[in-house]
Amino acid sequence: MNKEHTLWQLKEAQEQLSETIENLSTDQEYEFGDFVVEMSHLYHHINTAWNSQDASTSETSECSEENFSKWRQMPSASELLLDS
Repeated sequence: MNKEHTLWQLKEAQEQLSETIENLSTDQEYEFGDFVVEMSHLYHHINTAWNSQDASTSETSECSEENFSKWRQMPSASELLLDS
């Protein structure tokens, strides 16, 4: 597992989640469009954390366009569920 990269992605997600909660709580002009943008950013980091967890340091440093697109995709249910 590429812990350093995964941790960085999760910290970015945490920061975005905190910002979204704050904006929903305090911004009277906050609208659905704002929510979509912020949630898309949140999911980008969560999905990237999951999908790139086993990527090498060189892959995550380079972050090719192909990997960027692949890593930000929502994992399938079967990828998230582990066999018991």
